[in-house]
Amino acid sequence: MKYKIQLKILHINNFFNKMTKIILILLVLFFFSVDAQTSTVYSKSYGKNTNPAIIFIHGGPSGNATLFEATTAQKLADKSFYVIAYDRRGEGRSIDSAATFTYEEAIRDLNQIYKLYNIKKASLIAHSFGGLVGTIFTEQNPEKVNALVLAGALFSQQETYDHILSTTKIIYQKQNDSLMLSKIAEIESLDKNSAAYRKQCFELAGQNNYFKMPSPTTEANNLRNDYERSDFFKNNIRNTQAPILFYKNEIRNNIDTKPILKKLKNQVKLFAIYGKQDSIFSEKQLNDLQKIVTKKNFKIIENCSHYLFVDQQEIFNNTIEKWLK
Repeated sequence: MKYKIQLKILHINNFFNKMTKIILILLVLFFFSVDAQTSTVYSKSYGKNTNPAIIFIHGGPSGNATLFEATTAQKLADKSFYVIAYDRRGEGRSIDSAATFTYEEAIRDLNQIYKLYNIKKASLIAHSFGGLVGTIFTEQNPEKVNALVLAGALFSQQETYDHILSTTKIIYQKQNDSLMLSKIAEIESLDKNSAAYRKQCFELAGQNNYFKMPSPTTEANNLRNDYERSDFFKNNIRNTQAPILFYKNEIRNNIDTKPILKKLKNQVKLFAIYGKQDSIFSEKQLNDLQKIVTKKNFKIIENCSHYLFVDQQEIFNNTIEKWLK
């Protein structure tokens, strides 16, 4: 009897040992899968990989490439390009709680995109805040960039903020809106290198329709409606902490890249395409940029604002095709 009890106890111990091992293995696999998910940068390619490569760099911080993917990526691929869209680490579909939101992190990840898709050289379409990322990447890796296309891209941040504040001030002065004039004065008193200053400047611009095309075409409306019904829109993830963490972790948070662009014009092809009604840019800013990239590599699109690849998609795509082929 004693021998049988000992065998039973031994059997039970073996069972618990096996279960413990299984649980440990499952835990390891679970944490590994969670880590793999949070540390992966979302990306997707369109078209044949033998065609000239284009990498789209979205705006932000807190943006994503869903609008470009849903409306434009495949159409550019149909023009015989190999188009890659991705979301920066910690933004959009690239969920990562450990993201630092610095330019160096963005550049490391962009280098990984090159490696992942086995690309030696690509053209960059850099939109909005992506213009700063694309310019700094090109400065550090000119041998990897065939052309840098600034598409409604930021390049002199403080000039943009100053322009937004001065032009909205004129609007509210005409309306005798003392409350909003007081609000602008509050914004002007903020630290110009802070997330709050940036956020409130762009909120002012949004409230005054600076990002909207003045007379939406049927085509533009259809593109936006189709996007809002698509799975891309369902994955239009916005990380509201991204700008705050960027301004906390990145010391170069209010920069002017014109000096960099002037140096780059002798190393890579530079192009710039902007909407005529993209009201976050002053006429002086765009004139300065045109002088850098040259008149033949600069285009202003009428009845077009910040999201020019939707506002005037056909003109945008045809211009990209002409420049990059």
